[in-house]
Amino acid sequence: MAKKKRKVPALNASSMADISFLLLTFFLLVSSMDTDSGLARRLPPPPQDDQNLQTVDVQRRNLLVVLVNANDETMAASQAETEWYQSDPELLGRGNKPSLKDKVKEFVLNTGNNPMLPELSEEDFGAPIGTVPVTKQHVVSLQNDATTSYRTYIAVQNELVRAYNELRQEGARKYFNSDYENLTDDQKEQINNLYPQRISEAEPKNFMRGN
Repeated sequence: MAKKKRKVPALNASSMADISFLLLTFFLLVSSMDTDSGLARRLPPPPQDDQNLQTVDVQRRNLLVVLVNANDETMAASQAETEWYQSDPELLGRGNKPSLKDKVKEFVLNTGNNPMLPELSEEDFGAPIGTVPVTKQHVVSLQNDATTSYRTYIAVQNELVRAYNELRQEGARKYFNSDYENLTDDQKEQINNLYPQRISEAEPKNFMRGN
């Protein structure tokens, strides 16, 4: 007489979906994901004819050129003066020269109304700022050599953006008696209009080759 085969009991997998969902939720909560954050850029309008070319030449006082060469040396040149930074520590002001950040702030503010720095014009930003003189036409032009090290490139970028961040922080404390990050959206817009980030970044070139 043939033996009767025993049936293997079925595995109850009804709770597997719930467990998988809980594990997924756990990893989403505890994991940190890298996010790419870009730097805002505002480019000046290109000249379209000879008359515009002449206007750009006349208004050269509004331009601060920041050039990083193949040796990781940085030049910051305006009509008023030219500063050279030989190393990353010098960029941060560790030496006998002002930091690149401070040079940018000096250029943007032009508190002494230097005719070799960006021209000042009165503009109304609303209460409580009111009407104040600003260099609304200034441009910081950044260009680096194609062989510039990534370290120096980022250091220069950080200093340029840090200058505007400090200006906005100082403006927030002056006009709203608060840190910039604690301002309302409308208040931040006022400060951003007061100190617009005007950084124009050109395509890298091989300066050592004369291109």
